Amino acid sequence: MKPLLWAMLGGALGSGARHVIDVGFWRWLGRGFPWSTLCVGVVGCLLMGVAVEVQALKVKGSLDLRTFITTGILGGFTTCSAFALDFASLVGQQERFAAGLYLLGSVVPSIAALYAGLWLTRSLFT
Repeated sequence: MKPLLWAMLGGALGSGARHVIDVGFWRWLGRGFPWSTLCVGVVGCLLMGVAVEVQALKVKGSLDLRTFITTGILGGFTTCSAFALDFASLVGQQERFAAGLYLLGSVVPSIAALYAGLWLTRSLFT
């Protein structure tokens, strides 16, 4: 139960930070291109790499700390970082075929599911 609470607390911080960055980018560059999403995805992945290595090599972080930072803060900030870590873990385990399937099986179906959700909702409500 305690890791869940840490994930929720970190998630609130991460999603709050994401919102502040979104608003800042919209005011700065407008909403024409998703600059904030691009930036958050890349920065979140960088921070995930740093967090995982620091916890593994230097801090020897507890499950609560790892959950708070990786699942909570960075997961709330961007799910791209969790996706990238899962992909890198598969590659690190020499599971390159599985990593490729995960990459294709995550990106393509996710985009297709979004379009399916848009179509379904429009069909039902318009």
